[in-house]
Amino acid sequence: MPRRSRAVDQVLAQLDESPARIADLTKGLTVTQLHAIPGPDEWSANDVLAHLRACADVRGGCITTIIDGDVPTIRAISPRGWIRRTNYRDLKFRASLSAFDQQRAELLALLHPLAPKAWSRTATVKGAGKVVTATVLDYALRLADHEHHHLEQFGRIATAVRRVAYAGPAGRRITPA
Repeated sequence: MPRRSRAVDQVLAQLDESPARIADLTKGLTVTQLHAIPGPDEWSANDVLAHLRACADVRGGCITTIIDGDVPTIRAISPRGWIRRTNYRDLKFRASLSAFDQQRAELLALLHPLAPKAWSRTATVKGAGKVVTATVLDYALRLADHEHHHLEQFGRIATAVRRVAYAGPAGRRITPA
């Protein structure tokens, strides 16, 4: 049986580590800090997690469709549009992270046993401009790379909200004395 490529192994490792890294980066943050917006035009940790869950819904769904179909046609869906169909932004962070972790476990259970050739299965993707062909690996790479960027964002958010005390329901910033 042929071995998986290094790219596939790296993607699987990145996808596997994301939920634990998010938990680690946000460890010790209060509910208020998890929902606090650290600065103008920035997202809270909860907003970032909601965004990652929407991306996982969309891209993970595409991966499943490609694996289950014979060169299926997929209508492109924007994760930013998809999030409006969910309640992810309204959920408590730890419960949402748990759901993300479970969703990721299900995706990895689908991906790990794939034969090397299955990573090259394709779909025709329409609806986002030019019609393109995408593989299972394309979607998994996009998901892993995108999350990697946001893991860095979780670290910046955690650092920022730990430096500032937040008070009141509006999340008014109060700098510690």
